[in-house]
Amino acid sequence: MLELKNVNVSYGAIHAIHDVSLTVNDGEIVSLIGANGAGKTTILHTITGLKKSSGGSIIYDGHDLTKTEPSKIITLGMAHVPEGRHIFPAMTVAENLEMGAYIRNDKEEIQKSIKEVFERFPRLKERRKQLAGTLSGGEQQMLAVGRALMSNPKIILMDEPSMGLSPLLVKEIFQIIQEVHKQGITVLLVEQNAKMALSIADRAYVLETGNIAMSGDAKELLNDEKVKKAYLGL
Repeated sequence: MLELKNVNVSYGAIHAIHDVSLTVNDGEIVSLIGANGAGKTTILHTITGLKKSSGGSIIYDGHDLTKTEPSKIITLGMAHVPEGRHIFPAMTVAENLEMGAYIRNDKEEIQKSIKEVFERFPRLKERRKQLAGTLSGGEQQMLAVGRALMSNPKIILMDEPSMGLSPLLVKEIFQIIQEVHKQGITVLLVEQNAKMALSIADRAYVLETGNIAMSGDAKELLNDEKVKKAYLGL
């Protein structure tokens, strides 16, 4: 479904991503873990066209994303839940969800999708007329995920969905990711919470200073001594 081959990304003279290759197969949850500053967010931004690569290829569903405008990428069935949520704070919860469906014209189906989001996130339904900027951090994260679902994606890229949340809400967000996956949506998950990310993923990649240091079955990486020592605090 998604394949990166020898992708390189630079910020001026700084070579941030070095020959990164990874694949995400249809129906998988794939986690990309690594320390802060390793380049995880840069990879997601490069996939979605927010950052241009300086080499390599990114093929998604038969399309070369390095040659596709960012505004067109979302029409291919890819949604991005960005780090920091980036909801529209001065708009209501319902208006934020409607913005997530801006590429769609099927009004009845859009309303059906909103209803489905509210069924998945009852707290958002309770706050549907509330300004998004007044929501708690956990509620804003739910809204960011709900907004992404409004585009009917085939794959969702999630960037640090647990950041800044209490342990209880972290657990809830990861349950939501699993529920989204059960809907048939493929997930590429970027996370600093390596233990949680590896526990729900099928496969995973470990990124260190712009390089893929390790990859493989997520459960095997969860039990790998190097990963335990470097990322799990064990």
